[in-house]
Amino acid sequence: GLEVLLSSPRGFCAGVVRAIDVVDVCLRRYGPPVYVKHQIVHNPYVVNDLESRGAITVEEVDEVPEGSLVVFSAHGSPPEDFEKAKARNLRVIDAVCPLVTRVHNEAKKYSREGRRVLLVGHRGHQEVRGTMGQVEMTLVDDNVPSELPEWGDGEEIAVLTQTTLSVRDTAYAIDSIKARFPQALVRNDICYATTNRQEAVTKMAHSVDLVLVIGAQNSSNCNRLREVAAAQGVPAYLINGPEEIDPEWMEGKEKVGVTSGASTPEVLVESVIEALAPERVIMLSGVEEDVSFTMPQELR
Repeated sequence: GLEVLLSSPRGFCAGVVRAIDVVDVCLRRYGPPVYVKHQIVHNPYVVNDLESRGAITVEEVDEVPEGSLVVFSAHGSPPEDFEKAKARNLRVIDAVCPLVTRVHNEAKKYSREGRRVLLVGHRGHQEVRGTMGQVEMTLVDDNVPSELPEWGDGEEIAVLTQTTLSVRDTAYAIDSIKARFPQALVRNDICYATTNRQEAVTKMAHSVDLVLVIGAQNSSNCNRLREVAAAQGVPAYLINGPEEIDPEWMEGKEKVGVTSGASTPEVLVESVIEALAPERVIMLSGVEEDVSFTMPQELR
């Protein structure tokens, strides 16, 4: 019979819990509509749930009616979004993850110290847009780290990273940066949740015939989880929920590993397990996470 192994830790991280709570509290305290700039977290189930209760997701600050309440997403925002909001007389509540804010603060500090800033990340990702808006910096796409700027050896350089990258790929990218700029100061900003989930799925991958990562196609950390599992030589798929399981994947498979990304609600994991109808479910033990973040000042 089919056996399901459940990876741990998996699912929501502290920054995601906080961001969803921010929208939740705003809806209850101020009533709808509560505008949200960018998907609050990258998961359609979460976004639809909040929208059914009166949240309205927009991509640009200019789409928010003047004088409204707007929540900025967990991924962080460039300063110009705050300026635009001020010009439109919006009330902003920033649900940025504190671990992303830390990267913003590092960028500002190193820039003030006169260092050139390199950011390892994925071009176009919302978090990268927010971080790159903080100070002038150069993006090193972790897929093509060979393309480095033509800076002189005397340059003082600081290297920052997106919080949701592959731990292994980032190490390679940083090695290639250090080879070119040995004097570079490196801050690895991959967060605890990204690191823990990747470590757990790496361990689990060796015991299963197939890995299902539950999460959204536009979620960076979910995509990295799938890649990390696949790198262990096991077929791995990223699915939003049970309806995306292809029966062909399951043929001849006796052990299926299941994990979920930092923006994926546990109810989706439960519905996938229900659909798989396994003979038994084995809960793997992993790092205990006890991280939680306080609400933004305005909501306390």
